[in-house]
Amino acid sequence: MPKIRDITNYLEHWAPVTYQESYDNAGLITGSPEWEVKGVLISLDATEAVVEEAINQSCNLVIAHHPIVFKGLKKLTGATYVERTVLKAIKNDIAIYAIHTNLDNVKGGVNFKIAQKLGLEKVRILSPKKQLLQKLVTFIPVENTTQVLNALYEAGAGNIGNYSGCSFRTAGTGTFTPNEEANPHIGNQHKPEEVQEERVEVIMPAYLSGRVLAALRQAHPYEEVAYYLSSLENAYQDVGSGAIGELPQPMEEKAFLSYLKTQMQLNCIKYTSLRNKPIQKIAICGGAGIFLLPDAIRQNADVFITADVKYHEFFDADAKIILADIGHYESEVFTKELIHTYLSQKFTNIALILSKIITNPIFYL
Repeated sequence: MPKIRDITNYLEHWAPVTYQESYDNAGLITGSPEWEVKGVLISLDATEAVVEEAINQSCNLVIAHHPIVFKGLKKLTGATYVERTVLKAIKNDIAIYAIHTNLDNVKGGVNFKIAQKLGLEKVRILSPKKQLLQKLVTFIPVENTTQVLNALYEAGAGNIGNYSGCSFRTAGTGTFTPNEEANPHIGNQHKPEEVQEERVEVIMPAYLSGRVLAALRQAHPYEEVAYYLSSLENAYQDVGSGAIGELPQPMEEKAFLSYLKTQMQLNCIKYTSLRNKPIQKIAICGGAGIFLLPDAIRQNADVFITADVKYHEFFDADAKIILADIGHYESEVFTKELIHTYLSQKFTNIALILSKIITNPIFYL
């Protein structure tokens, strides 16, 4: 049977915890990574009712999108719903794992699921994040270049958008003189040496730098490996906030809003004034995403779909875009399906159950 760490490592390969926002609390909240997994319950929220459902379903791991603990708990007396949920989980050996803004922020994550529900094409990150990439420059004997590059690719370097195995190589001459303590792969002690080398440059996510450098040292033939590692300002197209894509064919505004209501199974939509223009380019941010409204306008989206919009924030649409608030729960509830589909690709020998609990605290009359 897999252990909890096997599940969480697989999830974090998809949505690394390092990509969560600073205020967030993604990761394992209760339980031990060494527990064997009996069953997994997948939910949008971790509440008392969800933990009780996990107990009844013989699941000892709850994977929730929203963390039950955002801030530090100073007491566990059962005075709040957060404390009661955590106490129930601990008493019954239920692990709770949250995969929140890190899953919001990756390509193929929460916003891409919404785009899929709406049948959008050419979907990409709406607002890519910066300062998440690094460039590695190293110098390799010509005959060893392919071997070392393959090791770097295997460790996660060399991916740019839809392309893998990306590098830049220039030929040159490396010079060195080994001292008496050296054990050179090429050349002899105290004798100047010249070697035909290639300068190799690859880009990688910064969080993988330790793994990539370990692979470099393991695969490189030299006793001392020369390299430079530098941070980049480039926007990382695979990580960021929101998503934007296009309908296969333009739709009339009212027809699109009806389509949105049907596809997302909504009770209602709050939206700004219509613009008497066809709808085709759609910007999305599941949950509270009004901070992305300027990005949606700048990229000429016809509609921006999000949640938790305040009264005065609707004015910011300023007839430049239709702003549609579909509700926080409603915008993210299909995240359960997203997580289930991903885990099903690898874990076929354990129960992966979608929670039937409607955790939405808001009702409509």
